[in-house]
Amino acid sequence: MVAHGQYSAFSQDDPDHGESPSDLGRADSTGEPLPRGWRLDESRDLPTPPDGFSWSWQLDPRAADAERAVVSATEEESWPMPYDQPPAANAREIIEVHPEVDTDLLHGGRGRSEDTPIAREAEAAIAALSRSNQELPRPRQTRTFVVANQKGGVGKTTTTVNIAAALAQGGAKVLVVDLDPQGNASTALNVDHHSEIPSIYDVLIERYSMEEIVQPVADIQGLFCAPATIDLAGAEIELVSMVARESRLQRALSAYHSSIDYILIDCPPSLGLLTVNAMVAGNEVLIPIQCEYYALEGLGQLLRNIELVRAHLNPNLHVSTILLTMYDARTRLASQVADEVRTHFPEQVLRTSVPRSVRISEAPSYMQTVMTYDPASTGALAYREAAREIADRWAAREKVAGIPVQLDEESKHGSTQVGIDAEVKR
Repeated sequence: MVAHGQYSAFSQDDPDHGESPSDLGRADSTGEPLPRGWRLDESRDLPTPPDGFSWSWQLDPRAADAERAVVSATEEESWPMPYDQPPAANAREIIEVHPEVDTDLLHGGRGRSEDTPIAREAEAAIAALSRSNQELPRPRQTRTFVVANQKGGVGKTTTTVNIAAALAQGGAKVLVVDLDPQGNASTALNVDHHSEIPSIYDVLIERYSMEEIVQPVADIQGLFCAPATIDLAGAEIELVSMVARESRLQRALSAYHSSIDYILIDCPPSLGLLTVNAMVAGNEVLIPIQCEYYALEGLGQLLRNIELVRAHLNPNLHVSTILLTMYDARTRLASQVADEVRTHFPEQVLRTSVPRSVRISEAPSYMQTVMTYDPASTGALAYREAAREIADRWAAREKVAGIPVQLDEESKHGSTQVGIDAEVKR
């Protein structure tokens, strides 16, 4: 143990040598000045002081109590730094300025160059929270999204349930169709989906109608779910021998179009009959893309499959929305993948990207979406902004088109849609 202090050489004739050091100041055993923060052990051999001088030990006056006066020999001494000192009397007063809130960060922007990343993110979060209670513009017609990607683990189910929850919190009526035999979307929405519960499987084999299987989500008003059970795993085989096997889901959903604003279909990570049914039933494809190379490679395969469905089964199918998920701004790879996707799909990619978030992963274990589990988390803010962007883009298109929704005879059965879709495609 060593006490905070210093050895100094003082004149022996000076009665106040304990108070006033001589001009020699501090010195070590070699006669050189001690570096700042350096300490001498009391047992150290000291050189012979100059004639007329003797060594004197000074206790650190900053040590107000015994606990601070004695420290371990390995602990670094806390000498005052320049920024620890109070400002000079003539120092200019710093005027704190509160700039306008920058909301570009959650839209993929960089914010102001003079701000730190944490400051920009905090401002964006405050702005997003301030708009969380604002209602979203509702579409004039039912929008049916097919949330699909052949690659697994890119966030299809997570995106489906959280976008649906954000849209419902914005005042829309939303239906989530869980078409994945794993039933993860049903779990996240806390909807019963054990084997005895009527599910989307019973709708595909025409045992029940959509009205009979749809369940409301308890935590979010305006959100409904058509659950999936393990029986859906056998639907791929059973549908092979059925008539009009590719359009069974489309016929079941057509009766729901008059009462629902958004329908989001969560597809399995494959291009089987279940995914084909979803693509025939929907008009828009929402593609979540993980910011990694494998996901980018799978995007090309998915687009080719969409073109095949479009050519033979559903000519109105088109990719309207691409959402970047699991974005990690610390890696160069994520930025490169994001830039690549934005370059090839400038109109479809949302400006908002969803970051990696522990809260998003934790929410399903509590049978909740992140929108209700932690509404102030970065993941919830990102999905809320993505939902707003989806709604605002469509509202802008409706305004530009200026065409009311008109359905011809074929579209009344859920196949063809004219008006806004035709204008958007053009």
